Amino acid sequence: MLAHPTHERLIALGLAGMAKAFEEQRSSPDLAALTFEERIGIMADREAAERDTKRMTARLKFAALRQNACVEDIDLRIPRGIDRALLARLVAGDWISRHNNLAITGPCGVGKSWLACALGHKACRDGRSVSYQRVPRLFEAMALARGDGRHARMLKSLARVELLILDDWGISVLTQSQRIDLLEMLEDRNGRASTIVTSQVPVDQWHEVIGDDPTLADAILDRLVHNAHRINMTGESLRKIAGKQALDAD
Repeated sequence: MLAHPTHERLIALGLAGMAKAFEEQRSSPDLAALTFEERIGIMADREAAERDTKRMTARLKFAALRQNACVEDIDLRIPRGIDRALLARLVAGDWISRHNNLAITGPCGVGKSWLACALGHKACRDGRSVSYQRVPRLFEAMALARGDGRHARMLKSLARVELLILDDWGISVLTQSQRIDLLEMLEDRNGRASTIVTSQVPVDQWHEVIGDDPTLADAILDRLVHNAHRINMTGESLRKIAGKQALDAD
């Protein structure tokens, strides 16, 4: 008589995982041999697992990663200029705890965005907040936010993210308002959070990408590059390789 009300009470209390485990125990006679403490432990573990899954799902939804990538799928057999020791440290995630940055550069199609998203996915799995942003669209959104009063709130939201991914940096030279937005963003995050930047432009040319205001350029690069790990990816475009393979298979 108490089984159904107990299940409903667990649901009402927001203990969906325990409720599922409770129903599973009712329908599994083998579990009758377990002690009371063991059965409660199973229910508690199920609840913890359910909550971890929900939090992970929420973090990934917020991150909005462009690529469905994970670090376990990184193939180091293909020469890409990725140092194995550095990659291992990046995957471990201590650099995020130390609020370091990461610059991933290289020609189009070598997998810069994919690698950044894989590291972002790993950070989500480690319980960190992540946000993926394509630089051109981010600046468009910030310009709109400035016009409708959301600009300060948007900067505050970006500042709180533990790992910010800025993809496709350097496509065009920044305008004055974009330089100011970028400096404010990086200033809020400097020493408090980590940023990944992907770019086709080598780091030593980023000064030119920022534009003709040397004071702002120096300030931006100081906050972005001085504590940044660097990966300079090389090799043929993965899209070209995939296209060749598709043609060969026909």
